[in-house]
Amino acid sequence: MTESTEETTANSTWSRMLAGNRRFAEGKAEHPWQDKETRESLIDTQNPDAVVLGCSDSRVPPEIIFDAGLGDMFTVRTAGEFIDDAALQSLEYAVSGLHVSLLVVLGHQHCAAVAKGAQELDALVKQVSDESERLHDEVMENLDEVIEASDSQFLKNAGLSVWQAQMSGLDTSDDYEQVHIARTIEHLVTHSEIIRDALAHERLMIVGARYRVDTGLVEVLSF
Repeated sequence: MTESTEETTANSTWSRMLAGNRRFAEGKAEHPWQDKETRESLIDTQNPDAVVLGCSDSRVPPEIIFDAGLGDMFTVRTAGEFIDDAALQSLEYAVSGLHVSLLVVLGHQHCAAVAKGAQELDALVKQVSDESERLHDEVMENLDEVIEASDSQFLKNAGLSVWQAQMSGLDTSDDYEQVHIARTIEHLVTHSEIIRDALAHERLMIVGARYRVDTGLVEVLSF
């Protein structure tokens, strides 16, 4: 079966982004499409090839780490790449309004939002453990529901990712960050009819990736 035009475009875009990331990591960034002519050509329109959902962390600006230029990518950034209504509708606009063929969910190493979610999860488990044994067993069996009912966005988002990782026998910060990226993609597909439809009709490709702060490289995740 041959690839659709959108798949070909998405793969080409992703290859170009990874090539830009390698240049950045090697200290050979070209800073493309950042000149006066490019800026002026984009006054009345934009036609980005990709949308990136990433973390607000100051060390992880997508346009810089992918050595991209003006108009190359539509970016949505929240702490821990958490998804609220504004973030979701922004992503949907990129897919349905700007017709991007690639959506990248970009997490990163040493994510403070994931670490805070892990800390709040530890505090919750300790609190439950301090209760009576009967209540402890009952709550622990349904801890995911307790987490989802929390007022803390860090616990509801990253904390739940950490809990699911731990339930699968995973226990490192790298594991937590990777599971969180996978859960974020799952959330997008589950909660957005626009994104599901674009995937079903092969108009969109979703990639999970994680930026390594220590090397400057983006690693592609497989789930």
